[in-house]
Amino acid sequence: MRTVWILGALALLLVVGLAMFLAPLEPGVVALQLTFSPRAFAQVVHLWSPQDLARYRRHLLLDFALLAAYGSFGFLLVRRARWFEGGSTRTRAIAAGLLPGAAVCDAAENLLHGWLTEVPRFGVPAAYPIAGSLALIKWLLIIGFGVLVARAVLRHRM
Repeated sequence: MRTVWILGALALLLVVGLAMFLAPLEPGVVALQLTFSPRAFAQVVHLWSPQDLARYRRHLLLDFALLAAYGSFGFLLVRRARWFEGGSTRTRAIAAGLLPGAAVCDAAENLLHGWLTEVPRFGVPAAYPIAGSLALIKWLLIIGFGVLVARAVLRHRM
């Protein structure tokens, strides 16, 4: 479990560090992530200064380290934690895939957002709902992971 906790600590440090780095952005990053049209995307980006946009683009590199850490953490936690023993094999398999799945969505979202914020890309309108959908799926998978972990911990304690 040592590797699990190291990955968890790394993910937590990266989340806190990135949150502090991105705190000056108004509206915040989640507002950009959950846009589904070129117009909504532009409305967020145009509220940012050029320095804010550069800050957002710089964060994407560290976000790849974060998604690798949380994806690995989630998979290993489910595989190694005792509180998942005795539960359904299917539920455990689903739980083990949720954070890695979220990380894959996050990586694709980062690539699209990096490309979409490089220069205006209004000629490719399908890219915006794809990026927004990837972000939404990522967040839903992360929430689903939390629910399944909480359920396993509560079941283990009873």
